[in-house]
Amino acid sequence: MRQTTSNSPRNNKNKPSSNLKMTGSVRVRVIRTLLAIQNGQSLSSVLDPLLNSLHEGDKGFAHALLLTTLRQWYALERLLDSLADNPIDEKEVRTTIQVGLTQLLYLQVADHAAIHETVEAAKEIEFAHATGLVNAILRKVAKNPSKFRKKCDKKHSLPNWLAYQLKQDWSAEYDDLMQGLRQPAPMFLRVNSAVTDVNSYQQSLVDADISADLVEITSAFQLPNKEQVTNVNTSVLRLEQTTAVSGLPSFAEGVVSIQDMYAQLAAPLINQAFINKVSTDGNVDDLQILDACAAPGGKLAHWLELLTTDSQSPLFHVKHTDANDSNDQKYSIKLTAIDNEAPRITRIYENLERLNLEQSEQVKLDIVCADATRWQGANKQADNNAPVFDAILLDAPCTATGVIRRHPDISILRNEEDVEQTARLQAEILDNLWPQLKVGGYLLYITCSILKQENVEQIQEFMRHHTDASAIEFTEECSWGIAQEVGRQCLPIDSESGDGFYYALLHKKA
Repeated sequence: MRQTTSNSPRNNKNKPSSNLKMTGSVRVRVIRTLLAIQNGQSLSSVLDPLLNSLHEGDKGFAHALLLTTLRQWYALERLLDSLADNPIDEKEVRTTIQVGLTQLLYLQVADHAAIHETVEAAKEIEFAHATGLVNAILRKVAKNPSKFRKKCDKKHSLPNWLAYQLKQDWSAEYDDLMQGLRQPAPMFLRVNSAVTDVNSYQQSLVDADISADLVEITSAFQLPNKEQVTNVNTSVLRLEQTTAVSGLPSFAEGVVSIQDMYAQLAAPLINQAFINKVSTDGNVDDLQILDACAAPGGKLAHWLELLTTDSQSPLFHVKHTDANDSNDQKYSIKLTAIDNEAPRITRIYENLERLNLEQSEQVKLDIVCADATRWQGANKQADNNAPVFDAILLDAPCTATGVIRRHPDISILRNEEDVEQTARLQAEILDNLWPQLKVGGYLLYITCSILKQENVEQIQEFMRHHTDASAIEFTEECSWGIAQEVGRQCLPIDSESGDGFYYALLHKKA
C-alpha cells in the first residue's frame, strides 16, 4: 500500500491533465474541467491548465464558477433531479445544467446571459440534442431563484455516505458543519520568524492596502514531568479578503507563507515537546528529529524557523565537545524529512529555497524519498536496534475531509472505501515509526480529516496495542479545537476559522 500525504487528495484514478481539452467559451472550459474531475483528476491538477488557457479578464469568473459549482455539487444534483421529469443519465448534460444553476443561484449572473451561454455551451460540447432540456430547466429556476436557492441550501452538499458519517461523529455540530463546508475558506499567513516578526509584516500589509487581522492562538498541555501547564502561543495573520500570492509583500523573498490557521499549530507543539525532552534528559548528544510525510514542506519549514531562531530555547545555546577537537562546537540537530513521492520532494526543496532554509548552523537537514510504512532511519543502530529519534512529527495521510472548503473536489473523488483503506495505512505508518522513537520522546499525530475513524479512534486503537504510549492532555486553556478522549479536533464551521485538523501528542514511556 502506497503512502500518500494528507494535504493532497488521494485518488487512484488520476488521468494526466494534459488530456484536458482547453478550447471554447469560458463555460465550456469549466464544464470540461468538471468532467475531468468526475473522471478522477484532482482540482489541483486541472485548475492551472484551465486558468492558463484564459484571458486575464476571464480568470476570475472561471475560478468562481468552477469552485462554487464544486462546493454546491451534491445540492445542485438533488435540485436537478427534482426539476427533471425523467432521469438525466448523461453526465455531460447534468454538468452543463449544474454550471447554469450555479450562475443563477450563487453568482448572480444575469438570467439571459446565464441561460443563453449555457445552452450554447451544450452545443459546443456536442450535446445539442439536450439544449431544449437545458433551456427549460434553467428558465424554470430563473423565474424564482430565491425559492430554489433556499431549497438548495436547506441540507448538505456532500455525498450521502459522508454526510451520514459526519452526522454520527458530530451530531451536535452537524448543522453548522454542513453549512461551513460549503463556504470558501479564509486565507491565513505564517510570517517567517527567521526574517521578521508578525507585527512588522502586518504593517507591510497595511502599507500595501491589504487588511489582515492578527489571531493569537494558545495551546496548553500537561507534560509528564511538569507541575505547571505548558503554554505555547502562535500568532497568525488572517486576510480579510483572499489575495493573490503575487500581491503579498516580499512573498518571493521568503518573508511569509500561506498556511492554514490550525496547520500553524503543528511545529510549535512538537518543538516545545522536543525542547522538554532535551531539557529533562540533560543529554545533548545525537539529537535527531523526524518529519514524516513532510511534503510540500509547510510544517517542516515552520519547524526549521523555530529551531533556528528561537533564542529563548535551550537548544539554541547548546554546545558540546567534539571528540576530535578540543574546542567547543555549536551542536547541530539532525532533522530528517521523508515523503514517498519524488515530485513532492521537489516541492519541499522549492519551498525551503524560497524561505532561505536549506542550510542552518543549528540544524542538519536530510530529505529522503521513502515510504513511511517501511522506512527505517539511516542512523538506526543496527547492533541493538535502538531507536534514534527524540521527536517525530507525523502529518498522516488521510481523506482530507477537513479541507473540503479549499479542495471541494474531495467530496467527488472520495468514496466510503477510502476511509477504511486510509485508516489501515495510518496504522501501518504509526506501527513503523513508533519503535524508532526514543523512550521519553514525543510523537505528534496530525490529520486534516474530520472523520473520527482516522483521528481519535485511530489513536485509541494504537494506544491499546502500544502500552508504552501515553497521551499528553490538552487542557482547558487551549483556545482551539474540541476536546476528544485523546487529542483535540478542529472543525471548519465558520467563515473566520481554520480547516478541520486533528492533533494528538503521544509520549513514549519507559
